[in-house]
Amino acid sequence: MPTTILLGRLALAALLGALIGLEREFRAKEAGLRTHYLVALGSCLFMVVSLYGFDLAPILASQPEAASQSVRVDVARVAAQIVTGVGFLGAGMIVLHKRFVVGLTTAAAIWTTAAIGAAAGGGLWAVAGVATALTLAGLELFRLVDRKIGTAKHELDIAFWASDNAAVGRALAALNAIRGAAIAGYEASRHGDSGLHVSLQLVATNRGARPGTIVAALREVPGVEPERVE
Repeated sequence: MPTTILLGRLALAALLGALIGLEREFRAKEAGLRTHYLVALGSCLFMVVSLYGFDLAPILASQPEAASQSVRVDVARVAAQIVTGVGFLGAGMIVLHKRFVVGLTTAAAIWTTAAIGAAAGGGLWAVAGVATALTLAGLELFRLVDRKIGTAKHELDIAFWASDNAAVGRALAALNAIRGAAIAGYEASRHGDSGLHVSLQLVATNRGARPGTIVAALREVPGVEPERVE
């Protein structure tokens, strides 16, 4: 295999990995441009080495009896090790933050980038290019769909003042009645004549539990004055 073709495969893998990394970098994710660039380049290099890095001619020359026998080289073993190794790298991107698991999409992007690099290293240039296009389309289009249907979960910190315990109960009931909202936990403390100060965490979706909706709901509760929603 000419060296120029092998170098072209490396360049293509690096470029495709960088494109996916740019999308992750734009979204301020943990693994961005450099990570995806290196994953694709490294996977491609592993495949190139597996396919063309082992010359059997010297071995057959030194062992004439082996020349008459069929020699099998399992190049798929390197690809299998890429899948396993990159799986550990992707697992490091998945963390638990404020009772939410984050990093799953980035981990999947790293895993897919490794497959794209392996495809480029194996000479499947068109397949690698189409896979990159589909990956970028999925990352961006499904983000728009997710925003449209409003299923993305997030956590809001809410604080308000209540005149008494009954007002606190009414406020909690009003928040639970909001579509797409659920109270994860709260605490209340009394401040003399000022009443009760309540701090709570609300698990919400974009569909109905927006900050403006929450503030409006609290203001409609007698004896409750919202302080912050963020």
